Amino acid sequence: MRKRTSIPLMLFATFWALFFLLPVLYVVFSAFKPRSELFKHIPTFFPETWTLDNFVRLIENPFFMTYQWIWNSFVVAVASTILAVVINTMSGYALAKFKFRGATVILIIILSTIMLPLEVIMVPISRIIRMFGLYNTLWALIIPPAATPAGIFLMRQFLLTIPDDLIESARIDGASEWRIFTSIIVPNAKPAIATIAIFSFMWRWNDYVWPLIAIRSPNRYTLQLGISTLSGEYTTDWSALLAISTISMIPMLIVFLIFQRQFVQSAAETGMKG
Repeated sequence: MRKRTSIPLMLFATFWALFFLLPVLYVVFSAFKPRSELFKHIPTFFPETWTLDNFVRLIENPFFMTYQWIWNSFVVAVASTILAVVINTMSGYALAKFKFRGATVILIIILSTIMLPLEVIMVPISRIIRMFGLYNTLWALIIPPAATPAGIFLMRQFLLTIPDDLIESARIDGASEWRIFTSIIVPNAKPAIATIAIFSFMWRWNDYVWPLIAIRSPNRYTLQLGISTLSGEYTTDWSALLAISTISMIPMLIVFLIFQRQFVQSAAETGMKG
C-alpha cells in the first residue's frame, strides 16, 4: 500500500523538480547556441547547431580573464570553507559539551546576529579590513565570513546528540581534549560538517555584494564580479554571459556530488530526531 502511495508522490516531485530545472537547462543549452539562434523570433529550447565558439571566445579573449576569475573564486571558496568548518566545529563543540558560566548568553548573542543583514554590518567590516590592510585582497573575502552563526548553531545542535558518556570515558582513559575532538567529535560530526561545507562553498562561490565592496582590481575579481562586467549599460554579451554562467555551475555540482552522501545522512538523521 505504501509503494502504491509513493509512486504518485515521486511522479509529482519529479515533475516539479524538472519544472524548476527548466530555466537552468535553458541557460546551459543556450550556451552552446551560435549568436544567431539566441535572438530568433521563435526561440528553441535545444540548439539547432551545437557550437563551442562561445566558450572558446570566452577563454581566448584577454579582456574576460576567465582563468583568473575562476581561480580567485576557487581560492576564496575553498579557503573560506575550510576555515568555516574548523571554526564552526570547534565553536559548536565548546557550546555543546563544555559547561561554563555565560554559555547560554554567548549562544544567544551568536544567534541574534543571524537577524542582522549584510547591509547593516558592511561599514564596520569594511573599516576593519582597511585597518588591517586587507582591502582589495582575497583575504578580505576569506576571513570575514569564516565563522557563521548558522553554522555554529547547526554544529552545536548536532553535537548535542553525541552521548556525554562517550566523551567522559575518553577523558577517564587519559585522552586529551584535542584527541577527543579529532578522534570522537569530528568522525561523528561528518554529516554536519558536510552540510556546513556545502553551504559555505555555495555562499562564497555565489557571493557578489561583499566582493563588489572589498575588491577594486579586475585581476582580483571573483567569477561573479567577472560575470557582471559582461552586462553593460548599452550592450550585453549574451553569448559569453551564458557560457560563463554555465561554467560557474560546475564547481557547485562537483562539491555536492562529493558530499551528497553525508548531506543526505544529515537530513535523514535530523528528520528522525525531529
